[in-house]
Amino acid sequence: MVALPWLAPGDPFPPADQALSDPEGLVAAGADLSVPTLLQAYSQGLFPWFNDGDPPLWWSPNPRLVLYPSQFHCSRSLARSIRRHDVHISLDTCFSDVIRACAHTPRRGQRGTWIVPAMEQAYQALHHAGHAHSIEVWQQQQLLGGLYGVRLGRLFFGESMFSHASNGSKTALAALARLSERLDITVIDCQVDSPHLRSLGATLESREHFLQTVRAHSGRSVPPWPRLSATPFAALPGALD
Repeated sequence: MVALPWLAPGDPFPPADQALSDPEGLVAAGADLSVPTLLQAYSQGLFPWFNDGDPPLWWSPNPRLVLYPSQFHCSRSLARSIRRHDVHISLDTCFSDVIRACAHTPRRGQRGTWIVPAMEQAYQALHHAGHAHSIEVWQQQQLLGGLYGVRLGRLFFGESMFSHASNGSKTALAALARLSERLDITVIDCQVDSPHLRSLGATLESREHFLQTVRAHSGRSVPPWPRLSATPFAALPGALD
């Protein structure tokens, strides 16, 4: 039996390819949720995921679900919904509201949330340090949906999204895909397999291939993430298919 590495704060992470097969993708436990620790984890293709009261657990699933922005699939029904409801998009105008909504919006088939208070505080700190960002969806000044994640180089590691109305989270992801060239994003990490995200164009790839992508793009120099006030979706670059 392979022992799970237990890390003290400041300890280096083991390589992601040493992840356990049961539970699949678990790499290590312990460490902390400081900004340097989180950035080190993401640069190695790891992310934290654990329940309240547990120590931080660090994961690298195989296969990995990713979305290449050019492959985002905007269905006809989603395109009609965006046009019909005069949707507006903003960036980083209310990160706290987005992560709070991701933590507390009920989800079908789920009880509770993995965005425990320690995680919320950690990503707030990442946001204030300029590494975590949000995409917000508005209709008549009402927040309908959004998502947040971590940008590292040319990668965006998606963490969570929410909807307070039909297609809210899909619209946020569509906006991120359309803004990817402006944001210099090559790959959107979706972490674990999800039929919902695969229906939007996400695909599965091996851990090995994903780690190659992380090594190639996470250290790239990119312009600062812009703060965008509410802008009509139709004014974003690209076109609705």
